Amino acid sequence: MKKHFSALLAAIWLAAVCIGLGTLWVYEYTPGQEAVVPNHWPVQSKIPHTQGQPSLIMFAHPHCPCTRASIGELSMLMTHCQNRVKARVVFFQPKGSAEDWTQTDLWRSAAAIPGVTAQADEEGTETRRFQVTTSGHVVLYDADGKLLFNGGITSSRGHSGDNAGRSAITHLLDHETADVSITPVFGCSLFDPKQKGPEQDAVCRH
Repeated sequence: MKKHFSALLAAIWLAAVCIGLGTLWVYEYTPGQEAVVPNHWPVQSKIPHTQGQPSLIMFAHPHCPCTRASIGELSMLMTHCQNRVKARVVFFQPKGSAEDWTQTDLWRSAAAIPGVTAQADEEGTETRRFQVTTSGHVVLYDADGKLLFNGGITSSRGHSGDNAGRSAITHLLDHETADVSITPVFGCSLFDPKQKGPEQDAVCRH
């Protein structure tokens, strides 16, 4: 009887481990909501677009652990493509929040990358203009403001390493043909219409 009971406990434990691993796998490889970003740089945008040079924007949640890997990939991208693109990381800032709410270690990491400017996006105004919904979403526009790339630069949540997004942007900035122009974005949601109060729309769940 004792042996059977131990076997039963072992089976239950194994099942729980399998379920946990399965849940983690689904979480890591489930992308954020697909966004249909503008094919041309929004005329209402206050983000400067440098004429004669491509412009890259990453939209980010300042408290999203998943985005740490995206910023790391951006750093590698900028090292390879020095002086060939103007880049910004636009951080969501809820209405009424303090400056230090937005200027986290993710902000400091982004701002430290040569060629990258970090800026706050109060109430997600610019994020909405570009119709982005997920932290870590990257858009690349050419010198004339035409969309070249739209998507993520990691292969799963919080995962660093070679990926289709970073490769595509690198090829485009090298004036080569990219295999893809759209990739899934793995990150936390930037907006939550169900949430109320001064930090409405600021969502990063783990």
